[in-house]
Amino acid sequence: MIAYAVNVTHLMRGLPVREQLRRVAAAGFTAFELLFPQRIDLDELIAAKDEFGLTMALFDLNYDDRYPRGHLSHPEADDLFFAQLSEAIALARRLGVKRLNALAGLAVPGMAKEQQKELVAQRLRQAAGVATSEGITLLIEALNIDDNPGYFLQHSRDGFDIVGAVGSPNVKFQYDVYHMQLMEGNLINTIREHIGQIGHIQVADVPSRTEPGTGEIDYPNVLRAIEAAGYHGYVGLEYRPSRPDVDPFAWLAPEKRARSLWP
Repeated sequence: MIAYAVNVTHLMRGLPVREQLRRVAAAGFTAFELLFPQRIDLDELIAAKDEFGLTMALFDLNYDDRYPRGHLSHPEADDLFFAQLSEAIALARRLGVKRLNALAGLAVPGMAKEQQKELVAQRLRQAAGVATSEGITLLIEALNIDDNPGYFLQHSRDGFDIVGAVGSPNVKFQYDVYHMQLMEGNLINTIREHIGQIGHIQVADVPSRTEPGTGEIDYPNVLRAIEAAGYHGYVGLEYRPSRPDVDPFAWLAPEKRARSLWP
């Protein structure tokens, strides 16, 4: 069963956290995601989450200025990656989160792609034991190179290769339909073939990263295929409203918004 989570970082950028979550609940949703709870007042976030009875579906491991897109794929960032992982797991306990997105980082000049993939897999193998003991699934995500120049993971096949090399049910791929439409297309076949390796899905339309129905992707067909493939997870609404005077959730029937997968 598909459940939906509103990405408040993208959809409600700049609003106070309580107002973000109030709007999520007012629109009929029971779940949300955001990028970096490490950067906001955690007590305020927990209070708002509890006030509106919401589940937090996902957040990202933090990064720093030295490694601006994450630590996972950098040879010299081993200690930093595991420090960020420990911080994220502690936050996930407090927030009740079951999915953590580990940002892969930038391609390393002079390092072969296969070497970098093996480094990522090696670190995730080490991290998988901790994630499993906490009931958490670690995710890696591929991003399009126009929005994210230099990012290491650019195609789903590399993400699936890494997930396969790790070989843990608690390490999976985060499939972002927007990014993968830009990079490779073939959305439905890829999802069907690799559904067992996908732990989280995010959606936005192409080309402007706006709500489904405003661009080129046939989202009714894609979402039917996701459900038919047997996906039982959250679909994150990670887009920007196309216009300030329209309801960015009008495309999604109200009865589908309130589904929740865990308390």
